[in-house]
Amino acid sequence: MSVHHFNADADPEEIRRRLDTDGCAIIDDLANPALLDALADQVAPYVDGSATGRDDYDGRHTRRTGALIARCPAARPLVADPLVVDVVGRFLDRASTFQLHLTQLITIEPGETAQKPHRDQMAFDNFDFPVDYHVQCNTMWALTDFTAENGATHLFPGSSGVDDETGLALEEARAEMRRGSVLLYDGKVLHGGGANTTATVRQGVNITYAVGWVRQEENQYLACPPEVARELDDDLLRIMGYRQGAFALGYVGDQTDPLAALRGRADKVLTVGQFAETSTNYREFASDLPAD
Repeated sequence: MSVHHFNADADPEEIRRRLDTDGCAIIDDLANPALLDALADQVAPYVDGSATGRDDYDGRHTRRTGALIARCPAARPLVADPLVVDVVGRFLDRASTFQLHLTQLITIEPGETAQKPHRDQMAFDNFDFPVDYHVQCNTMWALTDFTAENGATHLFPGSSGVDDETGLALEEARAEMRRGSVLLYDGKVLHGGGANTTATVRQGVNITYAVGWVRQEENQYLACPPEVARELDDDLLRIMGYRQGAFALGYVGDQTDPLAALRGRADKVLTVGQFAETSTNYREFASDLPAD
């Protein structure tokens, strides 16, 4: 079995539907090669300074390099890629908002063994989310070609809604893709990094998104210091979490909007009535309140 591939001009709703059924999909050739060249140059010194994993799950021949927004300006367009953000917003549409969850370059070196299949949502204290509620949507951008031999991600399409035993009995697929392509996969699908039996590294940019009311895997407010964040555009900052995660979540001090606080302003966060205008989750509750 193979992961379904889409062209870069594909309908985001079609990609979303594929995520609903398979839990994974690939968009071919989405990233500009020049952007990837710049990212590879910018991240290289940090990769050299990253330690390999501490156990077989982390990967004893795998390096994980984070804080990409602060360290690598070329990573920012990937985080805010319009097609990806559109698909993520559709896929996580049961939540009021979504946010950046993680930025991490994963370098699988020669000699690495296959990672144990797992579901990424286990990070949330192994909470048993409802089958039909997705808390995160992940991407893996190919900074090098992904092949079966160099560690292309292995997945079990269709495993998102079943138990581990049933999921692992499904046909396995490999996310083989050209440099510049991107794998999207949900937080429930069983997957893992592959073994690298070649003499070269496999590098993928793991950028993940989660609903606005959970804690981020990578703390974006510390990974990207305020002095760097203030130089970024508002749209990217909102994706990073500088907005209300839901009603009454994420404000600063005296109910100040987090983006306003970063910019030195005192704008208030939205009231429940105002928030209900942008999110159906609060519409019924707000309808019982007097007008502002």
